[in-house]
Amino acid sequence: MHRRVLALSILVVCPPVFAQDATSFRSGPEHTGVYESPGLPAFHKIKWQFHSGGQILSSPVVAADTVYFGSNDHHIHALDLSTGAEKWKFKTDGRVPSTPAVANGVVFFLSYDANFYAVDAANGALRWKFVTEGERRFSAKHLHGMEPAGETMPDPFDFFLSSPAVAGGIVYFGSSDTNVYALDAASGALKWKFKTGDVVHSSPALLDGTVFIGSWDTYLYALDAATGKEKWRFKTGEDHETYNQVGIQGSPAVAGGVLYFGCRDSNFYAVDANSGKQLWVFNNKGSWVINSPAVHDGKVYFATSDTGLFRALDAKSGALVFTVDFKHWPMFSSPAIAGSMIYLGSHQGRLLAIDLSTQKTAWSFETEASKKNGPGFTDGKGEPNYAAAFADSFYDEIVTGVQKMFSVGAILSSPVVSGDTILFGSTDGNLYAIT
Repeated sequence: MHRRVLALSILVVCPPVFAQDATSFRSGPEHTGVYESPGLPAFHKIKWQFHSGGQILSSPVVAADTVYFGSNDHHIHALDLSTGAEKWKFKTDGRVPSTPAVANGVVFFLSYDANFYAVDAANGALRWKFVTEGERRFSAKHLHGMEPAGETMPDPFDFFLSSPAVAGGIVYFGSSDTNVYALDAASGALKWKFKTGDVVHSSPALLDGTVFIGSWDTYLYALDAATGKEKWRFKTGEDHETYNQVGIQGSPAVAGGVLYFGCRDSNFYAVDANSGKQLWVFNNKGSWVINSPAVHDGKVYFATSDTGLFRALDAKSGALVFTVDFKHWPMFSSPAIAGSMIYLGSHQGRLLAIDLSTQKTAWSFETEASKKNGPGFTDGKGEPNYAAAFADSFYDEIVTGVQKMFSVGAILSSPVVSGDTILFGSTDGNLYAIT
């Protein structure tokens, strides 16, 4: 009798953790980065890993026990969530650093071949494709102080393409051709397009019939989801006189009627979603905020680029709650919250797990390439050894240096939590599933 009661109590206290769908970038159209899972207080093992033919900058999404992600091998891949076995792959003519979205049995994504695709989620068959006016990186003169100063150059730190959001039978995304698009999700027919002043690699957040998206023209836009008509625009900082540290590269999150987003002007903003009025701003003292924030329980979380700081702010006031210092390893990966844990990737090739109750790192996972190549690009204090990667400030050397740093298996892909599994990609070409 006592054994039966004990067994039943164990079953009640320790229920099974089932996989949950996360069908678009940042877990849903609001981009809050919150996942319905208790999370992993401790790392146990690699469940599986899948090697693609190129670097993985795209974030994975999960739908109906299938993992979908893009790769620089020009493919979108579909894997079995339990085993990592490939179900199918679809080939494009360009790299796919866009995170897909899945809705009504269709996978939507953007490729550098200038096509926006809709493919069947079950078998990868093409449903339709829409041709943009061309995908490219942001370009300007004397970017980041690189030489030759008079040469217009594509930004070597512009890694992502816009990731789509789907609602009400319409799919929304931004394009390097400077437009924001709304397409009929069933046919690919153009509903509307809205022209901004520069490249749009930010991913749209949706709420209450409004599309929120940033552009490299320094504005965050609020557009009517049905018509594309501009409701308002919010201006961020300018820096055309020095090294063109301008524009919104990351994506906004919307929660409680407030938009939260970072910018290359080193500021993190909170803006009223209805009016576009600034509520508060937090300055990160020269460091970009590229990743998309996570918002939960009255706090907003994000990380900086070259200073490698993970920050928690009070969502209402913008006051700093705590900071975790990751020793100047850049953070382009966006944080994911599950239970009392938050996860994000680092250029160091580590997935970092922070316990929100203690405000400290609980554990970290190191990619294969980080174990192999990391020591060569790390100084004796655990900080990045940029001198080993970047010979000088000439543009060609910077491009080469970026790839050298990627050789440590950098994690720019944003982690996704499904049940008791964390999924993320790496520049070592692997998609990892860990428990």
